[in-house]
Amino acid sequence: MLGARAWLGRVLLLPRAGAGLAASRRCPGVWPRTWPHRSPSRGSSSRDKDRSATVSSSVPMPAGGKGSHPSSTPQRVPNRLIHEKSPYLLQHAYNPVDWYPWGQEAFDKARKENKPIFLSVGYSTCHWCHMMEEESFQNEEIGRLLSEDFVSVKVDREERPDVDKVYMTFVQATSSGGGWPMNVWLTPNLQPFVGGTYFPPEDGLTRVGFRTVLLRIREQWKQNKNTLLENSQRVTTALLARSEISVGDRQLPPSAATVNNRCFQQLDEGYDEEYGGFAEAPKFPTPVILSFLFSYWLSHRLTQDGSRAQQMALHTLKMMANGGIRDHVGQLSGDEFYSDVAKGILQYVARSLSHRSGGFYSAEDADSPPERGQRPKEGAYYVWTVKEVQQLLPEPVLGATEPLTSGQLLMKHYGLTEAGNISPSQDPKGELQGQNVLTVRYSLELTAARFGLDVEAVRTLLNSGLEKLFQARKHRPKPHLDSKMLAAWNGLMVSGYAVTGAVLGQDRLINYATNGAKFLKRHMFDVASGRLMRTCYTGPGGTVEHSNPPCWGFLEDYAFVVRGLLDLYEASQESAWLEWALRLQDTQDKLFWDSQGGGYFCSEAELGAGLPLRLKDDQDGAEPSANSVSAHNLLRLHGFTGHKDWMDKCVCLLTAFSERMRRVPVALPEMVRALSAQQQTLKQIVICGDRQAKDTKALVQCVHSVYIPNKVLILADGDPSSFLSRQLPFLSTLRRLEDQATAYVCENQACSVPITDPCELRKLLHP
Repeated sequence: MLGARAWLGRVLLLPRAGAGLAASRRCPGVWPRTWPHRSPSRGSSSRDKDRSATVSSSVPMPAGGKGSHPSSTPQRVPNRLIHEKSPYLLQHAYNPVDWYPWGQEAFDKARKENKPIFLSVGYSTCHWCHMMEEESFQNEEIGRLLSEDFVSVKVDREERPDVDKVYMTFVQATSSGGGWPMNVWLTPNLQPFVGGTYFPPEDGLTRVGFRTVLLRIREQWKQNKNTLLENSQRVTTALLARSEISVGDRQLPPSAATVNNRCFQQLDEGYDEEYGGFAEAPKFPTPVILSFLFSYWLSHRLTQDGSRAQQMALHTLKMMANGGIRDHVGQLSGDEFYSDVAKGILQYVARSLSHRSGGFYSAEDADSPPERGQRPKEGAYYVWTVKEVQQLLPEPVLGATEPLTSGQLLMKHYGLTEAGNISPSQDPKGELQGQNVLTVRYSLELTAARFGLDVEAVRTLLNSGLEKLFQARKHRPKPHLDSKMLAAWNGLMVSGYAVTGAVLGQDRLINYATNGAKFLKRHMFDVASGRLMRTCYTGPGGTVEHSNPPCWGFLEDYAFVVRGLLDLYEASQESAWLEWALRLQDTQDKLFWDSQGGGYFCSEAELGAGLPLRLKDDQDGAEPSANSVSAHNLLRLHGFTGHKDWMDKCVCLLTAFSERMRRVPVALPEMVRALSAQQQTLKQIVICGDRQAKDTKALVQCVHSVYIPNKVLILADGDPSSFLSRQLPFLSTLRRLEDQATAYVCENQACSVPITDPCELRKLLHP
């Protein structure tokens, strides 16, 4: 897309428009921005260097300057976003901008008045989205420019991931990266011609300001509109060709062994030996990579590479758990390190992100007021000064080899200092000076040895100190809660609770998953059409509301909910969830399957009408791609039902993504896992027994306690009319041994000898 970058530069009369307009600036939705803590000596991240959309330019910038500032008393007259449900759009409802939501009214206005569309995309818990609103969208002069010379459209990327993906594809293809807020200028026919991320309001010595950009685009639209339209069409055509994912003339997907090894090597090359994770900071948690490494370890556990994969995954998890991204004050601690971290995460979700009817909210903000009535600052709810800790924990520690208070012990263990432990490079606004993020610096053993204390005594003192900090923190203003509920993310949470509850044998966690699934069916499923809704919202008094017309589900909503239901069935053995998963998969196939090229489109054809691209997501990131999850779902559904159509679709999907997996498998680690599973033999583990009986539960728990990614767990209760017996007739041939719960491990249409002893079953599953 080098040609595109060149003409974008001409549009704005800038030598390096790509670097200035869309430098990588991914807005964090959680605090802190990086994990684990890095000392200032290691330098700042590339994103932090790019925060002000810098441009190296010898061209004078007469249109900018410093004379324009937001009004000190902003008008409190709402714009039309006041009628929306999205918390993000409502945050902009009092901007002095004539905002439109994404829709036909805005498009018709642009065509009628022959104006370009200014599209701004973000989400309600995004720090840099807040910054741009405060600096630019609350500015009266900038508001007039946006209202008079453009049709300005606000989009919540979490409501409309299709709009976000299409224009992010453009921004990334024509620049050095992408992120949020994302700002793109479109023709009235919705084709993009200039894009960027965060802009400061005014010009600096090496940067171009948002006001300047608006004035130059206005000028170019008046003087060179035809050229803009022609180039926009050319870029759109190139993006269509570039984004095409199709089976083509390939018959089968690539070799799983070859792709697996290449993916492992690519991860190994980018691994950070000291802090865990991959590549340089800032790092975002990517569960798909860890899942791949564990699967790779399982199939290579007797080799050096297998051990290396396990070590990379476990070290990364430990460094995340020790670092600032984990809320140490609000979580558990104990001997079972990894399970405690998992339970702590779910405890936080239950406490802070759960609707009373079982649904899960979207996010908490990165910013909050340090004290009531003050301006929000990034991370304020979670950071601590030395003075605060000393005042809360003044008690002397008995038995230490030197004078020591509980506060000093905690500060030593978690790395708190008078100056603060946040690098200035991570704090461009200077809001975090003297503030500290709790980050485990030493093991309990080292902290105990440092002060001549018993390890258990240190554990008790630290837990007591964290509890006091937790109680004190309750009096701080809480971060803004985005109470929007998304079907996709609720599906992921159902999976999280179901799998964790099953592995740990905790029915309480499985109940959270069950309540989440019930919420989805009650509030986010249209029985008449069989379709999922994308969103619902918390109304007055905790009621559940929907937009009118409703926002229908996208591919990721179906894929993630189906996965959640399959995980919930295996955790609870309630076949109703499996039945619903099959129905949703049928609906997904009708709405999104590409019958010509293979794989699934991200959006319905009708819902995305007018968008210049209809994409198939080809990257596993912080969330797995919906196609990767769908590949796993299809394999599991084939195992649960024996329907050949599911397997055929899975093979076709994997074949469509062959080139991407061959070339850059590290971009699709979750799909590489599915490729491996498809080319191996899936285990059907059948437990014959009464769901509530103790011996049945013992066998089920045995299965959950062993890591077997390529399996389905089936409960056969002996009822020939049951849903699963109708799907898999061979279940009727399996019998309980001496009236005890009995397990069978079936592969390639052949089953093992009957097993009633959980220990014997474990040996068979994990030789």
